[in-house]
Amino acid sequence: MDVLKNLFEQHFRSPVERIQPLQGQLGGSGRKIIRLVSQKVSAVGILYDVREENNAFLEFSRHFRRHDLPVPEIYAQDLDQGAYLEEDLGDTSLFEFLSKNRAGEQIAPEVVAAYREVIATLPRFQIEAGRDLNYKVCYPRGSFDRQSISWDLNYFKYYFLRLAGIPFNEQALEDDFRSLTKFLLSAGRDYFLYRDFQSRNIMLRNGKPFFLDYQGGRKGALQYDVASLLYDAKADLPPELRQQLLDHYLDTLAGFVDLKREAFMQHYYAYVYIRIMQALGAYGFRGFYERKVHFLQSVPYALKNLRWLLHNVTLPVALPTLTAAFHSMLASEKLQGLASDADNLVVRIFSFSFHRGLPKDDSGNGGGFIFDGRSLPNPGREERFKMLTGRDAPVIDYLNQQESVHQFLASVMSLVDASVNNYQRRGFKNLMVSFGCTGGQHRSVYLAEQVAKRLQGRNGVEVALRHRELEKLELEKTEGAPELAKTERAGLG
Repeated sequence: MDVLKNLFEQHFRSPVERIQPLQGQLGGSGRKIIRLVSQKVSAVGILYDVREENNAFLEFSRHFRRHDLPVPEIYAQDLDQGAYLEEDLGDTSLFEFLSKNRAGEQIAPEVVAAYREVIATLPRFQIEAGRDLNYKVCYPRGSFDRQSISWDLNYFKYYFLRLAGIPFNEQALEDDFRSLTKFLLSAGRDYFLYRDFQSRNIMLRNGKPFFLDYQGGRKGALQYDVASLLYDAKADLPPELRQQLLDHYLDTLAGFVDLKREAFMQHYYAYVYIRIMQALGAYGFRGFYERKVHFLQSVPYALKNLRWLLHNVTLPVALPTLTAAFHSMLASEKLQGLASDADNLVVRIFSFSFHRGLPKDDSGNGGGFIFDGRSLPNPGREERFKMLTGRDAPVIDYLNQQESVHQFLASVMSLVDASVNNYQRRGFKNLMVSFGCTGGQHRSVYLAEQVAKRLQGRNGVEVALRHRELEKLELEKTEGAPELAKTERAGLG
């Protein structure tokens, strides 16, 4: 953490006054992403120990900026310590903007306009900037070649099909993989392939899109990236909008390269399939294997896309065993259980300190209940409780003895119960309930824990509990940053 502070202070000639871990942006990578803020400026710091990948991102970023593409400016770097500092593009991703401005399949015009601008920018990466890009820095491969495709297909086979319990004939599936690979490689592949061109990697600042996470870029086919965006699982774009955006992409593409639509479309849906399989492999690895169950929430949306493809698309290459595996996935009770879970109302419960502002709503629904626990007796004022939290038995016993706490919780549960019942009737998917106090250590933690216990096990309700300030302290301990820990604790009160 200190290396990022040093980079910031050397570049901006200004001391860091606040550090904010951006855990929601970590996704499936091992990178640590931190916002550093001074009195006048903010920047985003990255800590990651894969030098080749860092180098690819930094060189690509500078190259794209020379082509006037909207990517973050790189302020400073220290590759020996796996650190670099980049422009802060804010907190609103295209995915969040979409989530906040839709009602089922009804998507607001301003969201469609943002997607159209994103789609129209893609050929500039692929062709304009791709012509003179230094592909020697690509990591882990210089092109989306036979090896890259094999890695993706095996990822899907071993981490999704195997772990989901989908039966298949290994040799017959390998035969299909070879056929699919040969067909994919018959497309033109002399373009920049962004690799992870999806709605969470596109930020909107003042309504304009900015692009992130292209460090896995390499040479490849035009079809892959537009397929990644339009079949981005959890974005769940309606088929009609997908087609409109694809048409807009092809119209824009015609201004960059002489490519017939028929030739493009011949390979397009094969690239849709390979991208969906790559994503399912990632969901299986993170969800089934690493037990990070929130990654499995995207599986039902990927299956929905597969169902549409199987009903509406015939590939020019026969893949009988792979197609049978897809049908088995759609009929799987285990995967259908994930689909049922996706229909649950997710109640996100937070504890926090008012000194550090309100918790961020990652669901894109604009927040929810904010309950102020500062009127309740404060265990933090007693020496015996100072090093404890609202999860420790002595603090719980103390608060359980306070009549005002029981009255407070009764009022809270009356409001939350009414909303849960109403949200379930109306088919809403997210409710946020946050408890604040002075330091985010005792009362708010206790209240959040109590409400979570009362909601857990309720039919059709999934509870996600987070203690924001306690998480920050744990992060500091993990990072071994005593100065940061000292600064953070000083404001707990």
